[in-house]
Amino acid sequence: MKNILKLNLVAALLFVGINTYAIGGNDDFALYVIKGNGKEVTFGLNNVTKANLSIYDQDGNLIYSEKATGKNGILKTFSFEEFPEGTYFLEVEDGVKTIKHEITIRDNATVLSAKAVSTVYKEKSSDKNTSVAIR
Repeated sequence: MKNILKLNLVAALLFVGINTYAIGGNDDFALYVIKGNGKEVTFGLNNVTKANLSIYDQDGNLIYSEKATGKNGILKTFSFEEFPEGTYFLEVEDGVKTIKHEITIRDNATVLSAKAVSTVYKEKSSDKNTSVAIR
């Protein structure tokens, strides 16, 4: 009985450890879709305390924008009740990069892609005074 209890405890710790590692990832921020409930989506951004969040329609028109902050990351919930069906894009920008995720609204469901559609890294400020010689 004690062995089964120990084995269950080890398995539980292993499972929690794997999930923590998957969410923690590396030092770069990443977007994690936590839940989708009808036309409401909750997501988290790890390893970022300040970010600009923008939502664009399929034609690139800005629909919504805000500056989001958080102590250890950012947790946001968006309601897409008033949005017509279609494809939209969530753009998250911090001091290092800009990532874009696709939002699909169909019937009574909204899906935010967990995988980024595009990632653009910003130029490092220390590289501005760098010279390149071409032969």
